[in-house]
Amino acid sequence: MDRGRIHVYYGDGKGKTTAAVGLSVRAVGAGLTVCFAQFMKSGRSCELEGLRSLGVRMVSGAPCKFSYQMDEAERAEARRCNEAVLDEALLLPADVLVLDEAMDACQLGFLDRGRVLALLREKPAGMELVVTGHAPDDEFLAAADYVTEAVCHKHPYQEGVPARKGIEF
Repeated sequence: MDRGRIHVYYGDGKGKTTAAVGLSVRAVGAGLTVCFAQFMKSGRSCELEGLRSLGVRMVSGAPCKFSYQMDEAERAEARRCNEAVLDEALLLPADVLVLDEAMDACQLGFLDRGRVLALLREKPAGMELVVTGHAPDDEFLAAADYVTEAVCHKHPYQEGVPARKGIEF
């Protein structure tokens, strides 16, 4: 591999995690090692089991509540948990490292933004790094080699249809 690139998948539309999963599957198919770290998610999404079965190293463990439902103690626990996810992910050797929802975790104060930006600037040579979230700031965008925006034009959730297992989670 060459020097490795940085991907940012962002926006309010469906498909950011799905794109990261697809890139992970492609990388595994090419014989690369992949670590997929999820922030701000419960660790129960169906893609995790599929990725594990392919040999992707999975790291998750974030709280299940939405941030606006958390009290201060729960927010502190969310930060501790998300920092632990990043710590564990950085210990695993990987050709491809996915930090799913890391930008949102940074924006909510559940992950050290400076630490993630330092990783973008100083990632190991040859590592492909993927970061997802809803609204990246200028520093995330400037660090990226690929920037892909997922824009929601229509979604069943807008009509009150809940997330469906195997499709949205």
